[in-house]
Amino acid sequence: MKTLCIVALFAFLPALSPGAETRLIFTKSFPGSVPPYVEISLEKNGNVVYKEAPDDNNPIAIQLKKADADAMFALADKLDHFSRPLESGLKVAFMGKKKFRYDDGSPREVEFNYSADPDAQTLLDWFERIAETERGFIELERSVKYDKLGVQNALLLIETARDQKRLVAPQQFLPLLDRVVKNESYMHMARERASVFATEIRALAEPAAAQ
Repeated sequence: MKTLCIVALFAFLPALSPGAETRLIFTKSFPGSVPPYVEISLEKNGNVVYKEAPDDNNPIAIQLKKADADAMFALADKLDHFSRPLESGLKVAFMGKKKFRYDDGSPREVEFNYSADPDAQTLLDWFERIAETERGFIELERSVKYDKLGVQNALLLIETARDQKRLVAPQQFLPLLDRVVKNESYMHMARERASVFATEIRALAEPAAAQ
């Protein structure tokens, strides 16, 4: 179960009004995969909303670093705001119907299965990393609430993503990690792991806060 964040309400607006924040929107539809649908909306200030259904009533709202958001928008600039085709035309396996959308009041979008464009691949990887992170968040939240014995495995998966540099906006995990650390009903090993992980996240956040 995902946590509803009030700040995500802006994501329900179907289109931008004049003067509203420009957004990058990524969708991926891949029936049979987990999840079969993903939608990620990013604003220039780093606000992100993650959904797992077009009518998802419980989206996750997170905050990317401004530098990360800038990097993603810079890639969209290089891709001409998706005003040209990105599909490679190569005979490759179906890997999900993907769509990039640049919405600044005059939306442009492009759909593809596989793109050989290096900038498109890099932007896709950014969105995939966000999706992987939120899947880890969802699994940890589920385990914390309903499967205390599963918390250890959920933490291991998130740490693996961190070690592979696939984790974004790690500060979103702090409330769940602190909950585990403070509750003796969780396994001691899981509490220790959560404590170490939380300390690492806070240590990374300190230099950014000082700047």
